[in-house]
Amino acid sequence: MDIEYLIIFLPLLGSIISGLLGKYIGSRNSEIITSLFVSISAILSFIIFYKVLNQDYTNNLNIFTWINSGTLNVSWSIDIDALSSVMLVVVTLVSSLVHIYSIGYMSDDPHKQRFMSYLSLFTFSMLMLVTSDNFLQLFFGWEGVGLCSYFLIGFWFRKESANAAAIKAFVVNRVGDFGFALGIFLIFYLFGTVNYDEVFELVPSILNNDLSFLGINVNAINLICVLLFIGAMGKSAQIFLHTWLPDAMEGPTPVSALIHAATMVTAGVFLVVRCSPIFEYSPLALNLVTIIGMSTAFFAATIALVQDDIKKIIAYSTCSQLGYMFFAAGVGAYNVAMFHLFTHAFFKALLFLGSGSVIHSFKNEQNINVMGGVWKKLPYTWALMVIGTLALTGFPFFSGFYSKDAIIEFAYLSGSATGYFAAGIGIFTAFLTSIYSWRLMFKTFHGNYNNKNIDSSSMHESPLIMIIPLIILAIGAIFSGFLFKDLFIGVESSENFWKDSIFFLEPLSSDHPPLWFIVFTPILVILSIPTAYYFFIINKKFTNEIVKGNLPLYNFLKNKWYFDEIYEYLFVKPSKKIGLYFWKKIDLRFIDRFGPDGISSLIKIISSIAVKFQNGFIYHYAFVMLLGFSALLTFLILK
Repeated sequence: MDIEYLIIFLPLLGSIISGLLGKYIGSRNSEIITSLFVSISAILSFIIFYKVLNQDYTNNLNIFTWINSGTLNVSWSIDIDALSSVMLVVVTLVSSLVHIYSIGYMSDDPHKQRFMSYLSLFTFSMLMLVTSDNFLQLFFGWEGVGLCSYFLIGFWFRKESANAAAIKAFVVNRVGDFGFALGIFLIFYLFGTVNYDEVFELVPSILNNDLSFLGINVNAINLICVLLFIGAMGKSAQIFLHTWLPDAMEGPTPVSALIHAATMVTAGVFLVVRCSPIFEYSPLALNLVTIIGMSTAFFAATIALVQDDIKKIIAYSTCSQLGYMFFAAGVGAYNVAMFHLFTHAFFKALLFLGSGSVIHSFKNEQNINVMGGVWKKLPYTWALMVIGTLALTGFPFFSGFYSKDAIIEFAYLSGSATGYFAAGIGIFTAFLTSIYSWRLMFKTFHGNYNNKNIDSSSMHESPLIMIIPLIILAIGAIFSGFLFKDLFIGVESSENFWKDSIFFLEPLSSDHPPLWFIVFTPILVILSIPTAYYFFIINKKFTNEIVKGNLPLYNFLKNKWYFDEIYEYLFVKPSKKIGLYFWKKIDLRFIDRFGPDGISSLIKIISSIAVKFQNGFIYHYAFVMLLGFSALLTFLILK
């Protein structure tokens, strides 16, 4: 048996066993089985990645024919190339570590079997997404991870806020998915197929085709790319469709690490990179991707500056880093976007799981203002989160330094006005990232102990089963950038590695930016550490005075640019009013009145009349029979 089948279907098998048989085999066995199966998938994924790297391995395994109708021929397949092999490593490695971490984190939860089943089902859906060879199978995985995210965000369904967050994530993603579905429909309409290879081969043949969309003539390629990108915006929480991501922190912390740091939210980036043979022919779409990406990177970083919930700060950080990946793809540096996706998976999962360790020690407290002074009490968590923070901020020689700076440099080298602007925004956002990241670290671990409800003497480090996954992720956060830099973004080695999995209409620039540009961002990142320490530990009064002097700006950022309030006013309240109107005026007064309620009332009236004849008198029965006979005779005569 090909090991690809095991990689894909072992998580599904683990999910079925834990979900359906969990109450019979017990929670501990469920945890062991699901963690073991996903860990085996991770090991096998590294074997596939090694074969792709050293043997130019590619494969397409046809599981079965799914749809065969007219020109629509869709199969369930496992497609292996360089791009999918990288995603296999990212998804299975992070998922396996999250499974293991969850054994300790969810130890007191009475529904561990269900939780582990959902995690494994999510992993299976994500693997189907990244190994698809056609848009329809990709859409199946796309919707599968959306469904699993709904299950996992709302896992603690007795919390009203968790239910609301799950519904919000599901609805907002439906907006993006509607655009994505339209894009797939348009692809089939124009090309007569949804298989990647066939579509990508036919793209140059319709470059000059125009379509009428909503009464406007638009270029077919531009329209396809914009619709696909709308889907990517929803799944990867880009500006305008980002509002679900911070609320999704209502789910257990392992969910945040798996779904909202390393896997599901990167599906949008993967989609754009996978569709590079289409996007490369649409400068309009690439400019849109760049603008949305750099806008998201900036706006999410500004919001993270003032948030107090440890998980929401990291969530907005995720949103910001996804923006970096998108504007890298927008300037044509798809391989650089994938490089940052790869390194980001390690240090962001590390930060989320590290925050989970902090929350676990603080008995589910998430407000960083009531923490502080515990770095000696939680030495391993502190040290590991320092590593994650250094990598996230792009501190020299950590993984984020290689990938994030490469994005800024390639944006600069693109030579376009949009690229220059994106590079400038990227540098400033890197500075903001460093400020809010060290604010989190200093307020959480340093300064005075501020929690009045928990005695500091009761603080203790998390169990070993939660620390070991953090250590493995920390190794990736330190070394993944240096080790894979040449492979992913080197001039010659990257071409040999990516081959046909990424398409470049024009080769990326091999020039180097000026020295001042290269060192500018790292200098800002280094200087931000003492700056953050001064503002948030040494001179808090000065920081508070700055806030008071700029209260409108602070409230603007604190309220997340008022996106939720604007959407409430524009969409939620009008939708509720329309729904109430149709319910009370149309549904109750007309549909119910003349439909089910009317019919039941009529039958009740007729029954009440008919029952009067059933009184035991023979002549009443004879009268009814005579009426029936007369009616039948009349019918036969008229016929």
